[in-house]
Amino acid sequence: MLPTIFNDIIGPVMRGQSSSHTAATWRIARICLDILNEPLKKALVEFDKDGAWATNYMEQGTVMGINGGLLGLEITDFRMKNTKQLVEERDLSIIYKIGSYPTHHVNTVRISLSGINGNNILVYAASLGGGSFNIYQVNDFKVDIRGDYHELLVLIKSSKVVPERIKSIIPKDAVVNQISGKYSMLLNIKSSKEIPRETKQQITKLPNTQEVIVVNPILPILSGNDTEVPFTTIESLLKYAERENYSLGDVGLIYEKCLSGLSEAGLLNKMKEIIRIIENSINTGIEGTIYEDRILHHQSHLIKKAEKNNRILHNSILNRIISYVTAIMEVKSAMEVFVANPTAGSCGTVGGVIKAIAEELKSNEDELIKSYFAAGIVGVYFAVGPGFSAEEHGCQVECGAASGMAAAAIVQLFGGTAKQAIDASSMAIQNMIGLICDPVADRVEVPCLGKNVNAAVNAYTSASMICSGFDAVIPLDEVIQTVSRVSDQMPSCVKCTGKGGLAITNTAADLKRKLGN
Repeated sequence: MLPTIFNDIIGPVMRGQSSSHTAATWRIARICLDILNEPLKKALVEFDKDGAWATNYMEQGTVMGINGGLLGLEITDFRMKNTKQLVEERDLSIIYKIGSYPTHHVNTVRISLSGINGNNILVYAASLGGGSFNIYQVNDFKVDIRGDYHELLVLIKSSKVVPERIKSIIPKDAVVNQISGKYSMLLNIKSSKEIPRETKQQITKLPNTQEVIVVNPILPILSGNDTEVPFTTIESLLKYAERENYSLGDVGLIYEKCLSGLSEAGLLNKMKEIIRIIENSINTGIEGTIYEDRILHHQSHLIKKAEKNNRILHNSILNRIISYVTAIMEVKSAMEVFVANPTAGSCGTVGGVIKAIAEELKSNEDELIKSYFAAGIVGVYFAVGPGFSAEEHGCQVECGAASGMAAAAIVQLFGGTAKQAIDASSMAIQNMIGLICDPVADRVEVPCLGKNVNAAVNAYTSASMICSGFDAVIPLDEVIQTVSRVSDQMPSCVKCTGKGGLAITNTAADLKRKLGN
């Protein structure tokens, strides 16, 4: 399945420091609760000693995400701020430890759950960046659960082929994955539509059926409703846009319509709601947020104050960009609701610079919405390439990707062509290649705030240069390939592990001790 804008690029709507650490693990834990199929009694959560999370799972919100998911909370619930207290109040045992086990991703977690009636499950999952995840093993069965389908897990006391009776019971559009074990078999049934309760009851009554588990979707866009997208590569996208006289925002909307099966009106309303949340987070940030466990406190209002006191230039678009980007980042760090865009660590860039430019241009709502779809389609190609995991590729795939997305959005607001938007994205990402991820004290604040501001300003200058006739030289697809190649040359210590860069300065160590106390 191709990435979708609302599943993989603009979103999730969340609380927490990190989309990889908090949003993805919350999603994983919520699905684990479904698989357990009874109320939780205790949990053991293990991180591999050689993985990226072994050093920072507490500080970057992994515990918050898993606790919240296992408690059954929504990720936007205000109680996500204090999940440890809720765990104690509900008399649950959730233990975290560093272990050693085979993994295929640096962001792997192993979760053992026990229910009140004696059910036990062992789940292996990986956080893939930006809130995306993959549950790839349940007990001894290899699975592929990503939260984008209505699913049934059917455990059968046989390792033989699927009985024809089960095939006749399930919905016609359902996909059946058959996973054989030594003495039993697991059927993973996936459907884009909710599977009727009667279907579950019929399967339960069949001979040799041990258990039927309902796994609910957790992503906003369900798979299985897609139609063919009229382009594949960036080159074919540009030819399609030129032939049909479409802007990049038009193309992004068409792409999402093809993949989601939703109407244009439905998608426009979804994006309208996303923009509302982003702009609300800007307003909340500027008004001021309070949260003790953070390095940087309220600063987004200081730009306007400095202007008023004649300490900086007046009425500069850059002033508004700095203020708005900072406001979103402050909301994130205060555990308030925001939109990961494309990640939590880079959440300020796109929304902050788009608002500043749109205000300057007096853009209308339709123009604003199209700018986000332009940003989204650039993010799609980045997701197909390296993805958004800083633990694999450094900050070049967070703030770098966000800068490229924002540059395309700005060109859209300027009224530029799809080719200009893609070229601006290329130029912006070129300027961010090799950017390391080294959060101080394992909080996603320093130097993350400055990188978000720089990414936003870089997007603005790149869009302005391209719309003025400057040459991007290197095509976007080659730039994205270069990001992946450079990441292979970067040591793991500068990939969000807390083991390199500014994270190992004396000041960073002092801050970590202070915040830890």
